[in-house]
Amino acid sequence: MSAPAADAGAARPAAEGPAAEGAQQDDVLLRVRGLQVHFPIKKGLLLDRTVGHVRAVDGVDLDLRRGQTYGLVGESGCGKSTLGRAVLRLGEPTAGSVELDGQDVLALRRDELRSLRRRMQMVFQDPMSSLDPRQSVESTLTEPLRAHGAPGGPRAWRERVLELLEVVGLPASAAARYPHEFSGGQRQRIGIARAVALSPDLVVADEPVSALDVSVQAQVVNLLEELQERLGLTYLVIAHDLAVVRHISDVVGVMYLGVVVEQAPSDELYANPLHPYTLSLMSAIPVPDPAVEDSRERILLTGDLPSPASPPSGCRFHTRCPFRQATRCHDEVPRPRELAPGHVVACHWAEEVRDGRVRASAASHDPTATSAAEGGTAPRD
Repeated sequence: MSAPAADAGAARPAAEGPAAEGAQQDDVLLRVRGLQVHFPIKKGLLLDRTVGHVRAVDGVDLDLRRGQTYGLVGESGCGKSTLGRAVLRLGEPTAGSVELDGQDVLALRRDELRSLRRRMQMVFQDPMSSLDPRQSVESTLTEPLRAHGAPGGPRAWRERVLELLEVVGLPASAAARYPHEFSGGQRQRIGIARAVALSPDLVVADEPVSALDVSVQAQVVNLLEELQERLGLTYLVIAHDLAVVRHISDVVGVMYLGVVVEQAPSDELYANPLHPYTLSLMSAIPVPDPAVEDSRERILLTGDLPSPASPPSGCRFHTRCPFRQATRCHDEVPRPRELAPGHVVACHWAEEVRDGRVRASAASHDPTATSAAEGGTAPRD
């Protein structure tokens, strides 16, 4: 699904006319079209027989403009992390295209890709497993500088390490310590420092706060925002926590079973969710007012997430959708369409849902039950 991304700066003037449209296109740092990542299912004594494919990512379009944050949200198993890794070519896509600043990432040879990697880095979900326990923090942060031949040699690298520690809010003495000596939040700060060591253009953050305590999550999110403003970073943030995504993102994409079902500027999506899956996730976000929280209806999803090896026909969400109608949802794949500026949704009944002309089934409503997406997060496996 492709949609124009929203402007990151509220004061930026609206673009008008062909020249402005061309300028907006030039401002796209990351362009993904028709991206697919399918994993073969092997059987046989030597696992030499392919009997099917897991369609982890099955045709995703997105545009990410410079200086923006694109938040990708959905259930565990929907393909978010696979998409993030494919964008960086840490996993090989099956089909589609990925362009970074107009350069085709998927067409690059290994040596060409190596030189491009300094422009795109990743922050991993588990800060402990992503850091080498045998390396000191200084060695960890020096490694990308050495690998990409950063100028200045060891003395300059040492100065860069100290600068990075200061930037992420850690003392200079941390350079001589090892990962096990830090808390989870401090380890994630080290991971972030490593990701920005080469001053990249694009950072893919895969569930950057999901392994942290709630009190620490806000600190890490604020750090990411500060670094974005200070270093001019562009983020693709993958998360299951809708509150985190809302706080940090300019544009939000909602992913379900390998496809993006809704995409819009953050404020627009949270104010006017149109896809039934998005509505069900939004209904799980707690409301600060106890009176409203106790009385409001929850839209509960029934059934389990279907297997990506055998996705449902028609709309992939129809097996769990409380708004499904007749046989159209079963038989016809919904066409993504723009219903508001930058707001693209793939649902046959999005207009009817928006206008209140179709209602969720009674079985999906429960004002007292705890949603499967408890606490404002997408349900996890």
